Amino acid sequence: MRINPRKTPSLSISLLSGSPHKRLYAGLSVLLMLCYASWQHYGPSSSGPLSSRISGTVVAVADGDTITVLDASQRQHKIRFAFVDAPEKTQPYGQLAKQVLAGKVFRQQVSVDVLEQDKYGRNVGRVWLNGEDINFSQLLAGLAWHYQFFARKSQGRDEFKRYEAGQQQAQQQRLGLWQAATPVPPWDYRRNRKQAAGGE
Repeated sequence: MRINPRKTPSLSISLLSGSPHKRLYAGLSVLLMLCYASWQHYGPSSSGPLSSRISGTVVAVADGDTITVLDASQRQHKIRFAFVDAPEKTQPYGQLAKQVLAGKVFRQQVSVDVLEQDKYGRNVGRVWLNGEDINFSQLLAGLAWHYQFFARKSQGRDEFKRYEAGQQQAQQQRLGLWQAATPVPPWDYRRNRKQAAGGE
């Protein structure tokens, strides 16, 4: 529906004068225009959560929490896993996290519940393979951390607790990165590298 500015004065006149039938028509027209304007203002926007779904084949695995999905229209989508953060490839267990993820999802058909886009233009979401939450499976294998700083913003309370418990289970079983005496969270690792590069 497009609002025509030329019709607005005539609608106002019809509301103030004219037959009851015309007043009713004018009132409904104004109501529809207001609803449309409100939808445009508060409706979906590119900067807010996307809440969409992408389905396709995994054609690349960049690391333990980033994949590329090719959809049916041959369009590629870079996907960053929501709620978790895998070790960087240059960290201990970073390459293992990538290898395990690739072994599970590469060339497989997956679905992604997209939550938002990050500052790099990647779709951030939850990846599903045959009903399995792959984000959570990386966490359970000790190949990712629960990224609580970001998870608190978009993860439901029950899901947050489930992921928290999953990480604790991996820690107790000393799986993956939890075999190290003092594993460094990837966000600290990235910050330290950035600071070191800036100091050079």
